[in-house]
Amino acid sequence: MPVEHIAADRIPAIALAGPTASGKTAAALAIADALAPRQPVEIISVDSALVYRGMDIGTAKPTLHEQARVPHHLIDIRDPLQAYSAAEFVHDATRLIGEIRARGALPLLVGGTMLYFKALLDGIDDMPPADASVRARLEQQAAAIGWGGMHAELARVDPVTAARLAPGDSQRIQRALEVWHVSGRPLSSFHTAKTTSTNDRLLSTANLFSLEPHNRAWLHGRIAQRFHAMLEAGFLDELRRLRERGDLHANLPSMRCVGYRQAWESLDGLYPMSSLPERGIAATRQLAKRQITWLRSMPGRHVIACDATGATTQLVQAVLDRVLGSVLKGGT
Repeated sequence: MPVEHIAADRIPAIALAGPTASGKTAAALAIADALAPRQPVEIISVDSALVYRGMDIGTAKPTLHEQARVPHHLIDIRDPLQAYSAAEFVHDATRLIGEIRARGALPLLVGGTMLYFKALLDGIDDMPPADASVRARLEQQAAAIGWGGMHAELARVDPVTAARLAPGDSQRIQRALEVWHVSGRPLSSFHTAKTTSTNDRLLSTANLFSLEPHNRAWLHGRIAQRFHAMLEAGFLDELRRLRERGDLHANLPSMRCVGYRQAWESLDGLYPMSSLPERGIAATRQLAKRQITWLRSMPGRHVIACDATGATTQLVQAVLDRVLGSVLKGGT
């Protein structure tokens, strides 16, 4: 059955995940090119950093040329002053998947924000939205007692969440305490009941493909190479322009993105500028480690060794087989 002749509701949603620097952008474009003769593709970004305007170099955002080759969504949809939650992502992705299918195209979800993928796979927790006033009070408290003290406070009200967070993980500690103050419930309690039923979920692990290295050293080399390339491309000048606005600060979710946080600290003089490459690369390696850990908790995924010879060809063929098989079986 030709793919282009199927009903819109039978077009599968395909996902491509992987750690940072694993080659997802190039692989996604190769998938789109391979499907193009039979099936148009539109890419939905699954990345909490690509949503921000003006943050292009440090996020390795697809170039304008790459975005022109295949329609991209959920890129440049927020100002760096704004937050963007997993719940907002699921809402936006739900709408986009329906719209893309209605156009007869295949939704290809691509990125490395594993919390977003998990929300699509498992459903989203009905957690309270961000509260600016509570967050401001927590930041004042953290300035007084430090994030180690805030971690101890979290251990008192939500020991389950505190046990899985490092004392220096300020962003997640703050969010967990914010949920506690807003709702009166520990963050961990929201992970026990999902609001999305299995039948309503947008994605299954049967349609999740993952680029993962057999050899971590290969990925570490790519991370280092890319960070140095970002610096040469003007990453620091990009961040300086953002700082010149005057309304951004280091505790915003946008400025906590890996690389930006380390560069901000260097521009503030907290660390020597000469140490930025080492610190940025180390932080990116830690991010990749967390991403791989998340992926390994999704046992049904299709793993492609991104450091293997012919990895892109293998991935494209696996996706083609899955798309055609899903269509012929009438499932999504």
